[in-house]
Amino acid sequence: MSRRSLLRALGAGAAGAGLAGCGVPAAFVEPGERAGRDSSATDRSLHFANWPLYIDTDDENTSKRPTLDAFSERTGISVTYTEEINDNDEFFGKISPALMNHQETGRDLIVISDWMAARFVRLGWVQEMDRAKQPNVAKYLDPQLRSPAFDAGRRHSVPWQSGITGIAYNRKRLGREIRSTGDLWADDLRGRVTLLSGLDESFALLMQGDGVDVTRWTADDFHTMCERIEKRVRSKHIRRFTGNDYIKDLSTGDVLACQAYSGDVIQLQADNPDIEFVVPEEGAELWAESLMIPNLARHKRNAERLVDHYYDPEVAAELATWVNYVCPVPAARDVLASSKDEETAALAEDPLIFPDDAMRQRLAIARDITSEERMGFAKKWNAIVGL
Repeated sequence: MSRRSLLRALGAGAAGAGLAGCGVPAAFVEPGERAGRDSSATDRSLHFANWPLYIDTDDENTSKRPTLDAFSERTGISVTYTEEINDNDEFFGKISPALMNHQETGRDLIVISDWMAARFVRLGWVQEMDRAKQPNVAKYLDPQLRSPAFDAGRRHSVPWQSGITGIAYNRKRLGREIRSTGDLWADDLRGRVTLLSGLDESFALLMQGDGVDVTRWTADDFHTMCERIEKRVRSKHIRRFTGNDYIKDLSTGDVLACQAYSGDVIQLQADNPDIEFVVPEEGAELWAESLMIPNLARHKRNAERLVDHYYDPEVAAELATWVNYVCPVPAARDVLASSKDEETAALAEDPLIFPDDAMRQRLAIARDITSEERMGFAKKWNAIVGL
């Protein structure tokens, strides 16, 4: 099971969503109050919080993480690595009391989804990174991921991994191809389609299916999309809305087509080559989950060095062979292609890890749901989903 598949439906009722949506003035931290005393020069350590199953592990000893161990051996910096992030809102609720009260979180580096990262940036809860000390990031970061709307120039965030929200389907069971989001609504798929339940995970692809430019979508676009989905719920065309359990439904054949994440499908295909992943003709969403340094982190410089370590193409390639998501370091492709191991070299040709130019033209990073929009939009979406 991949890390991404652990995500669950995210509701508007989470404490963090309410806080960010209401724009509580006391929660915002001014730029001059974000940096703490950096002990990196004398304390060669850092605390890195990540999601489960989101880093390479040794085949014989899963407690070892080769790329992380290599960083410690090269720099002398020890890393306390915790797999404590299981849900964006849950983690927001865990560390928000410290951040809003101008206190340390005890973490120097965290990984959160970009839509949640947008909240941290708006609230002033993360520090800018010094790109002059991150030459690999400056040189090798995927151009398509360099400047999301929520963080111009990626000053506060660096993608850990990226991915695509598209459509997965069982071609053998269905007996035909799916090429567009509109194909999900064909009569022979009635009751055999699932969509993702989380608003942030699902809305962009559905809008793209309506021909919307998701880099600049409007409230009218959102409401039109909701109306169409609501009709398909009432007609029972949509079987249900899911979290990670779409994987099981697709594997058993209970579902023939569904919204899905690219990295999940790569792993499903290893067991069932009849399962295919589609970037629809009208487009799909490119997303990222990003590294960020919280306010008052005690080891900011050490954290910046670790981020840059993972942008070395050799290191990025090693990580990519394990996580199977879109690699944010395109230069890692050449590293994999030169491998003497046939299976590893084949990954360089997988467009779900290294999208080709034709696929990239159909990928877009959706503009974020603003704090003013979130409460009303989430309420409407959750009513449709049944949350």
